[in-house]
Amino acid sequence: MAEEHKRKEERELIRRFEAFLRNKENYFFDEDAFIQIIGHYSSSDKLNQALKAVNIALEQFSYSIDLTIEKSDVLVKMEKYDEALELLDYTLNIQPNDPELLLQKGAIHCLISEFENAIEAYEGALLNVEEKDDVYFSIGMAYQGLGKYKEAAQQYKKAIEVNMLNENALYELAYCLDVSGELESSLSYYQKFIDQDPYSEYAWYNLGIVYNKLGKFEDAVDSYEYATVIDENFSSAWFNMGNALMNLEKYDRALAAYLKTFEQEGASPETYCHIGAAYEKLEQFDLAIKYYQKSTKLDQMYHEAWYGVGVCLALQDKWYEAIHFLNKALKLDSENAHYWKAVADAEYKTGNLVSAIDAYREASEMDSEDAKTWLDWSMVYYEQGNFQEAISILEQGLDECPDNAEMYYRGVVYLIGSGSYKNAINRLETALMLDFDAHELLFDFFPNLPTQKALYRIIDQFREDKK
Repeated sequence: MAEEHKRKEERELIRRFEAFLRNKENYFFDEDAFIQIIGHYSSSDKLNQALKAVNIALEQFSYSIDLTIEKSDVLVKMEKYDEALELLDYTLNIQPNDPELLLQKGAIHCLISEFENAIEAYEGALLNVEEKDDVYFSIGMAYQGLGKYKEAAQQYKKAIEVNMLNENALYELAYCLDVSGELESSLSYYQKFIDQDPYSEYAWYNLGIVYNKLGKFEDAVDSYEYATVIDENFSSAWFNMGNALMNLEKYDRALAAYLKTFEQEGASPETYCHIGAAYEKLEQFDLAIKYYQKSTKLDQMYHEAWYGVGVCLALQDKWYEAIHFLNKALKLDSENAHYWKAVADAEYKTGNLVSAIDAYREASEMDSEDAKTWLDWSMVYYEQGNFQEAISILEQGLDECPDNAEMYYRGVVYLIGSGSYKNAINRLETALMLDFDAHELLFDFFPNLPTQKALYRIIDQFREDKK
């Protein structure tokens, strides 16, 4: 009811404003009303009306910082960046060092990749702003835009020292340290917070994030557990613990951690989706689908959950139903190679070869280094007896994945199928050099004993030659 009343009030305000424009009626609108009117037009993409409204507002409230920032926002949406910056500079001449104006100026410079100018504006804002951690974070992002990861890391560290709960700064710091090869050596930096206060849940949580980034999932789980022992209601620590446990394939424990997150935070698309993923890994597909669908009910745009439903159906060989949900995910994230690959697999299982081939092609363009896509795509042609096309697709894949032993072994299969025995032997030798033990893959394709014996002779000869 409160929301409906609010919408009704907004409609009445817009009606009054538009009557004022038509008839020049003598209505008075205070600054807050103008901001609401501008916001209505701006969020509806009626940018010319928003600009008209903000210009009228500034005639009445000439020195309003809030209205100046509103106008600069509208100009940015209209891609009139120079005009937005000129407006801010003009206002800064009147009200120099205003932090809100400087922050807005920095954000616009970042948007148009003028990172040095952004840093200058943000540093000016630092002098007079109370919440400094977000400004340090913004400076860090600008340095990151310049590719200066060490300088960015320093700014993120300043943000964390001001506010240890600034999760954006934590994640970006870990990224920058990773890119610059300093993540492992930075553990002592995170450890110092624990040394200062061993009972700080945030210090343990931050350490967990770094371990997670390093792929040290056991250590990450330990750190998150310390955080939750200190504060049982630390929902972010429970959630991240769940993610680390999923990486360790400890799905029962991961599920318990996600359910604890839900207990603390209540319903959210992300939490429901992760609970669904844990049930999926536990092969409890009905429960997995139930939670994925709970996620989509909260957010129809949450493509990961639509994908999860599709995967669960595919794992139960319900291919036609799977295609429906996988395509929903794909419409929401059309550049996701995993989604294209899943659609391709499902289309192939239903006999839609043309659709499958098109989807494999898309998947290979989105992620050319995924060997599984090339292997499965080429297999479509192999199973149709089109050995030359299978070989051609595999060769394209090998250009992208030149060290993938499975692709070389698969090449042996296709070449034997086409009758190119000499080329098959050459390809087999390359495969054996890359990964000798993986030669067992061949025998899935050649169940007949004479072929197996012939292959064993070549493999044994290779082993002897290498001694």
